[in-house]
Amino acid sequence: MEKEKPLKYIDKKTALQKAEAYCAYQERSQYEVRTKLLNLGLKFQELEEVITALIENNFLNEARFAQAFTQGKLRMKGWGRNKIKQGLVAKGVSVPIIKSALQKINKEEYTDKLIDILKKKHKEYQFKDDYGTKNKLIKHALSRGFEYDLIFFVLNNNGLKQ
Repeated sequence: MEKEKPLKYIDKKTALQKAEAYCAYQERSQYEVRTKLLNLGLKFQELEEVITALIENNFLNEARFAQAFTQGKLRMKGWGRNKIKQGLVAKGVSVPIIKSALQKINKEEYTDKLIDILKKKHKEYQFKDDYGTKNKLIKHALSRGFEYDLIFFVLNNNGLKQ
């Protein structure tokens, strides 16, 4: 399925205004802004100039985007580090910025979020055997992007073994 080509091209000034509004609404990655501008019909050379202007005027900041994305996905969606990392890679964020954003995650908040998720799911998974319940909880937490070692630690130290 091919993307439709724009019917007309927009000028650089209009593109800059649209991009500023797009970035002001919420934090965006360079990849998202580039895609948006290409879909609007901006030519490549002008696109680079608009991106540069957005960075200079602080509308576009990859580190700020990565930090906001990381905090939002952890707090609102309950994602673990692995899933957050995948999301940032999909948004075109560079590896050093991803590492920096993941290191800034509060360990206590991160562990508390995992405990909340596991306790909530523990109520749903009441199997006759402890093994079935524990496996379901591990699979659920892994699908959310949490690390196996942390999942195992939380299960064994928070009364969720049974």
